[in-house]
Amino acid sequence: MMDKSRREREIRRYETILESLDDAVYAVRPDGTIAYVNDRYAEMKGASREELIGSQIYDWVTEEAAAKVTQVRRETEASDRDAGSVEYEFLTADGERFPVEIRFTRFGDDNGEDGEPLDRVGVIRDVSERKRREEALRRKNERLEEFASIVSHDLRNPLNVATGWLDLAREECDSEHLDHVTRAHERMNSLIDDLLTLARDGEGIDETDRVPLRELVEACREGVEFVEPCREGVDTADATLRVDTDRVVRADRSRLRQMIENIVRNSVEHGGAGVTITVGDVDGGFFVADDGHGIPATDRENVFETGYSTTDDGTGFGLAIVESVAAAHGWEVRVTDSADGGARLEFTGVDVLD
Repeated sequence: MMDKSRREREIRRYETILESLDDAVYAVRPDGTIAYVNDRYAEMKGASREELIGSQIYDWVTEEAAAKVTQVRRETEASDRDAGSVEYEFLTADGERFPVEIRFTRFGDDNGEDGEPLDRVGVIRDVSERKRREEALRRKNERLEEFASIVSHDLRNPLNVATGWLDLAREECDSEHLDHVTRAHERMNSLIDDLLTLARDGEGIDETDRVPLRELVEACREGVEFVEPCREGVDTADATLRVDTDRVVRADRSRLRQMIENIVRNSVEHGGAGVTITVGDVDGGFFVADDGHGIPATDRENVFETGYSTTDDGTGFGLAIVESVAAAHGWEVRVTDSADGGARLEFTGVDVLD
C-alpha cells in the first residue's frame, strides 16, 4: 500500500513537471494509441485531451509526417538506439500546419500508469521561429553571393582594364600624375578586397576547429604558416604583437585569422607602425588591445558601421569585418580603453576549450 501511494505521488509530481513545459509531450502504447498528452500538446493540436487519449496517434498527422516518423523509428530500432529525432509539419485539428521537431525515446519494457506497456514517449517543439530565421539567413546569403559576384566581376574587370591602360601610359610618358592614378587604383583594389571579405564573413559558419590563440598570433608575428595572409597589405615591420594568453577556442580558423588581420591593420593605421598589440584573456573570451591613440567614447557606437573611418585613406570596412566575424561565431564584441590608453576590443561568449 505504501509503495502504491509513493508511486502515485511520483506520478503526480512528474505530471506537474510535464504540464509546466512549453513543449508538447505524448506517450504511445504499442498498438499506436495515445496513452498520455500534456496540456501543451492538446493546445498545439487544437483538441481536448479527452479526444486525443485513446485515439490512434497517426490519425492526427499527415501521411507524409507519418511516413517520416515511421522511417526514423525503424532506423532507430535497426541500429539498437533508444532515441531518435525528425522534423516534419505538425497538423492541427483545424488543418493548419507548422514546422516542428520531435524527439522520441523507446520505452522498452517499462509500464505506463495503468500497467499497460508503453512503446515510446516523445517531445515536440514548435520550430517556426527558427525556420523563419534560417530562411531569412538563406536569403541574406543569396544576396551576399550576388553582391560578391558583382564586386568581383563588374568592378574588378574594369579596374584591370584601367590598370592595363595605365601601364601603357607609363611606357609613353613619365608623369607624377600617373602616380596618383596608381594610388587610386590601389585604393579601389583595397575597397574591393574588403567588400568581398565583408560579404564572405557575413555568412554563417559551418565548421569550427580547436584554435590555440597563442599559435595563431605567434604565427602572424614570426612568419610561419599564417604570416602572409595575416600581414598582407599591412606594414607591421615595426609593430609588436604580444601574446598573454594560452587559451584554446573553438572557431573557424580562417575567419578568426581574418579578424586578427583586420585588427592588426586597424591598430597600425591608427596607432602608427611602432604600435604594440596585445592579445589576452577576459571572462568568457579574449581581448585584443593596442597602445595607440584609442577610440573616443563618443565614436564607439559607430566604429563597427560599414564605411566608418577616421583616416582619409581608410576603407571603413576593417572593424565592420571584425564585427561580422564575431557575429558569425555568436560572439559579442565591445570597444573600451586599453591599460595603455589605446583601443581594446573584447570578445565574449566564446567557446573556450582550455
